[in-house]
Amino acid sequence: MLYPLTFHPIFQERVWGGRKLEDLYEKRLPPNVPIGESWEITDRPEAMSVIAHGPLAGHNLRWLMEHHRPELLGAGKTWPERFPLLVKILDARDRLSLQVHPPAHKARQLRGEPKTEMWYITQAAPGAELLAGLKRGVTRSGFERKLRNGTVADCIHRLPVQAGDALFLPSGRVHGLGAGIVLFEIQQNSDTTYRVFDWNRPGRDGYPRPLHVAQSLECIDFNDVEPQLIACQIADKKEGPRVQPLVSDPVFQVKEFSAPAGGGVEFPGQEMSVVGVVAGPMILCSMKTELRLQAGQFCLVPACLGAWRVQAPTAVRFLLATTGQC
Repeated sequence: MLYPLTFHPIFQERVWGGRKLEDLYEKRLPPNVPIGESWEITDRPEAMSVIAHGPLAGHNLRWLMEHHRPELLGAGKTWPERFPLLVKILDARDRLSLQVHPPAHKARQLRGEPKTEMWYITQAAPGAELLAGLKRGVTRSGFERKLRNGTVADCIHRLPVQAGDALFLPSGRVHGLGAGIVLFEIQQNSDTTYRVFDWNRPGRDGYPRPLHVAQSLECIDFNDVEPQLIACQIADKKEGPRVQPLVSDPVFQVKEFSAPAGGGVEFPGQEMSVVGVVAGPMILCSMKTELRLQAGQFCLVPACLGAWRVQAPTAVRFLLATTGQC
């Protein structure tokens, strides 16, 4: 019988990374290196999540997909071979490159993988910003001209952000992440990224990181102009749990939930869900299982569990991601 699953995080050194995941989420980072990403749930050949607790501890997500796919993802559906989502936490001490992920039709041509994702900001320094889409009036020829003279960042639309903001990033949208931001990233299971500009900085080895200009130009949607942050509904004044839809896309759906201290949220189950704790702690209850989670932790709730509940010993906020309509 499967149960709510947590995994050991996999830390990724990045030239733009920092050390905030230690302070914010009590992650035990390797010493003396900049950690830009914590891969929380991953079924990739280069990084495989290992179950952290319970009778299945030590088995990995690949093993789960090979031996328990219907129970994990839901019976009666056609699922991909690999787990469909990749879940990360990013710590951008410095700004990320300007980059793009390929749409499905371009991915096949370029021998990459399509990648749609979303960002949910959990901490932002004053003046922090996201870069996404093109400014109005930018053409491909103008974009290429500014690439050649090193000023292509002038073409990118900028969005000031604070904690609680979210942005949807469909494949084909050129984007970048400003300095001083920590965020949750929920994405298609892919790791194909084409860098179009990297601020003329050296990598950790002292040499510039590779760029993928030709591939990027093939993938960028030049009609994607000045996208906006995900619109937040006006919260009502009643006490009790609240829900905010964030993303509804064929690749994944994401909602934000909140509950006051002493409250809870009920879920009918019957579909695979990923829970990411923004502010906690909280208790996830399923049948006879109780799992305590703190901010910065993610839990995979298998489809076979049926009804489950989140209990809030203090005020909590969390994301819920699924791959079906939610």
